[in-house]
Amino acid sequence: MAYTIVKIPQGGGKIGTQNGKLNVPDKPIIPFIEGDGTGRDIWRASQRVLDAAVEKAYGGKRKLVWMEVYAGEKAFKQFESWLPEETLQAFREFLVGIKGPLTTPIGGGMRSLNVALRKELDLYVCQRPVRWFTGVPSPVKRPQDVNMVVFRENTEDIYTGIEFENGTEENKKFNELFKQAFPKEFAKIRFPATSGYGLKPVSREGTERLVRAAIKWALENKRKNVTLVHKGNIMKYTEGAFRNWGYALVEKEFSGQVYTWQTWEKTKANQGEEAANREQEAALKAGKLLIKDVIADIVFQQTITRATEFDVLATMNLNGDYLSDALAAQVGGIGIAPGGNINYETGHAVFEATHGTAPKYADKDVVNPGSVILSGEMMLRYLGWGEAADRILKGMEGAIAAKTVTYDFHRLMDGATKLSTSQFGDAIISHM
Repeated sequence: MAYTIVKIPQGGGKIGTQNGKLNVPDKPIIPFIEGDGTGRDIWRASQRVLDAAVEKAYGGKRKLVWMEVYAGEKAFKQFESWLPEETLQAFREFLVGIKGPLTTPIGGGMRSLNVALRKELDLYVCQRPVRWFTGVPSPVKRPQDVNMVVFRENTEDIYTGIEFENGTEENKKFNELFKQAFPKEFAKIRFPATSGYGLKPVSREGTERLVRAAIKWALENKRKNVTLVHKGNIMKYTEGAFRNWGYALVEKEFSGQVYTWQTWEKTKANQGEEAANREQEAALKAGKLLIKDVIADIVFQQTITRATEFDVLATMNLNGDYLSDALAAQVGGIGIAPGGNINYETGHAVFEATHGTAPKYADKDVVNPGSVILSGEMMLRYLGWGEAADRILKGMEGAIAAKTVTYDFHRLMDGATKLSTSQFGDAIISHM
């Protein structure tokens, strides 16, 4: 389709795919959404930091060519659409982009612009790395032990959005159909007349592609283990199926590269626990990736008390939503928590701030831009521009270690210097 809203910049090229891998030109066109509320301040600082990192890493040989696309309040005010079709088309055509926080429209229609983007582009992985930067205030004793990456399934589970509100005709019809078709299950509902309902679809295909992406990423990045997070002891045919399908996929596609807890259980049953332990120890010493699983409620405890035992976590949608924010709290909060929504099969990816728009701080140049900046670091690494990504991490580490921070960290750090959003961007650049 031809673009009328979006202006395609001159001098840039499209990112493509070849043999299942990204083909990135030296000057890729990157669609971006600046975001609503504080997004405007955050984006200005983040764009400067990303450009500086690329310049310092490659000396002008590479450059990000920015192309603004529209969603949220800015899109609605200018084009009377919260999510113009051209924005979706641009992300489809140019493959990799980035966005700030967006306002969710009040009233009917889409529940969330973020969810709409993920579904329209089939971005089935929500990837959330969680690590601590020295000096960042933390509520836990050893935040340096936290170095995890959450692979959260992005298209299924409760976030499918199939609900029947109590008191509606749809709810009444669902109640009647459920009672007629499944009387034994219906009898388990304590107060059916006043209940709302939500459906929780979990598929083998959705599970397999999420777990496959997590395993491949862990192997490519030389991580130690992947943990399947589930509540399969209670929800046996959704959460339990996620666990079982995950293990089955691993055994089928990665058997020579991994060692699983299921294998340990089989060896224990046949040869005893000592033999199973020896087998696991030998596999890990040989460099194999450990695949294990943990009940969802326990993982919140263990990622605090035994953080070093967790590396990559593969989760369903709702569990991953809870877990990624809880982990972020250990290392400074979602203000500096990055995220990427990725389809590892097609190459499409939209990296994004993981926090809200905070409208009361909009246009005051005060908020922490770390979430978008570190999402940009993820984007650069995804493009294969690791040298530029490393510059951002070095700059962030240096600025925080020097106690030159925005107000959210300043109020929790002794002897810190409070910086504006734009000044913090400058501080990061100065430490690259």
